[in-house]
Amino acid sequence: MVTVVDLVARNKRMYPDSVAYVEVRPVSKGRTEITWAGFNENMNRIAQVLIAKGVKKGMKVALLGRNSIDWLAAFFGIMATGAWAIPLNFRFTDEDIKYSVNIGEPSAFICDEEFAERVSAIRADLPTVNAFMSITPSNQTGMECLKSLMEKVSSESPRVEISGEDECALYFTSGTTGAPKAVLHAHKSLIVACITEATNHEWRYGDRQLMMSPLYHLAIGHLLGGLITGATNILLTELIKPQIVIETLAKEKATLVFLLVPWALDILGCFDRGELDHNAYDLSSLRLVHMGAQPIPPALIKKWKSYFPNMAYDTTYGLSEGGGPGVSHVGVQDEDKIGSIGKPSLIWDVRIVREDGTDVNIDEVGELVVKGSGVMKGYYKNPEATAQIIDRGWLRTGDLGRFDKDGFIYIVDRKKDLIICGGENVYPVEIEATLQRNPKVHDVAVIGVPDERLGEVIVAVVQPVPGVDITLAEMAAYCEENLPRYKRPRQVIFSDVPRSPTGKLEKPKLRTAYGRGELKGST
Repeated sequence: MVTVVDLVARNKRMYPDSVAYVEVRPVSKGRTEITWAGFNENMNRIAQVLIAKGVKKGMKVALLGRNSIDWLAAFFGIMATGAWAIPLNFRFTDEDIKYSVNIGEPSAFICDEEFAERVSAIRADLPTVNAFMSITPSNQTGMECLKSLMEKVSSESPRVEISGEDECALYFTSGTTGAPKAVLHAHKSLIVACITEATNHEWRYGDRQLMMSPLYHLAIGHLLGGLITGATNILLTELIKPQIVIETLAKEKATLVFLLVPWALDILGCFDRGELDHNAYDLSSLRLVHMGAQPIPPALIKKWKSYFPNMAYDTTYGLSEGGGPGVSHVGVQDEDKIGSIGKPSLIWDVRIVREDGTDVNIDEVGELVVKGSGVMKGYYKNPEATAQIIDRGWLRTGDLGRFDKDGFIYIVDRKKDLIICGGENVYPVEIEATLQRNPKVHDVAVIGVPDERLGEVIVAVVQPVPGVDITLAEMAAYCEENLPRYKRPRQVIFSDVPRSPTGKLEKPKLRTAYGRGELKGST
């Protein structure tokens, strides 16, 4: 099986002068691009530097930085040595970094200059690391400069023999439910992401995708459709604001874009309020917008299509333990099924099962389990947790779903987010989708709060549209009109809705803030 490292080398041979990556920096007014030939050379030089530092196949290298061409070159360069890349969330605290390094035990650490001082300050707490390198020169940290070291080594491939089953990356989950878990993937997982992204979204040579999701996350899979087709990815860094996103799409003549729900909501809000005129930007090259990482409110896509009726849309579903995006997708030909997560992608299988493992009937709710070559090897150093989530190759997603009569999958909710109110099963996603249709609601999250009489009661945290007034009485009337009694929130809180960098609702934070009866401004 070829690896992503092989694909970089292939693109250098087939498309040497084509642009591989573009980096747009709106704050500093910078823009950088690199060809496949140049990117392949940088990847090889980084691999040669690491090998000179003693990195061998099966060892690990930590990588900490923001989205950039240099970050990507380091990511692929680490894997070209046969080592594992350990991408770290640049929002991690020092304790998070030490925790991750303690589990991963990397022998080398590469970081952006921005983080060099912080990493240098905790070097004594990272005992397995023998080599610390800042990508660009960093003063007073004692770190070597990776770019300077690259000038002193060969640009030839290290020619390490790597198979699809060899481990290549150790990802740490966001930790929203406790300490981050270490998700171990083999090379074949990334190739599966290449294939599913390219087939699901019909990537072709010449495509240009705007990529804003954090590369330290397995959302990097969205970028890999461009890798397997020799196309271009545009990295937007520093600021993800509606005007900047729309301007970048237009200036870079992007053909695809992946949006998280918060980004799409912000863009549509600016259109609605007249802060941006969508007709003022030439987006004629943009053929597809796709979304994922959470249930997508159908009302959101209906609003998007009202502004861009001729633009194709797709929903993708995935998870870190399943190699990132692409386990299933709706397909641009099935827009009548928006609200679902579609059907299994190429080389994936999906079932929905009861607690006893038997398959559910049509419209019966059960847990979604998936099987494919993109499934992780396991939680690193945690065989007990691995055994709980993988059974004979089937990965338990923790998502509750159902099949409709046409075989399309609808996510009902996260298993852990199910609310049992007075003996009734209540799925927050259904309530969130209903409240999201209210034109005065910008974002919403629904949680269950312990109640002595009912077990749990429903609480909705509502973030109003900026500049729009909405009252508790209005929300109560809307809920009474649109929801059956047992699904109506007992309490409504007007507040910002917290989301992770990958767009997921951070419900543990809401439960901590509001789960003890400390509810203010609520009905």
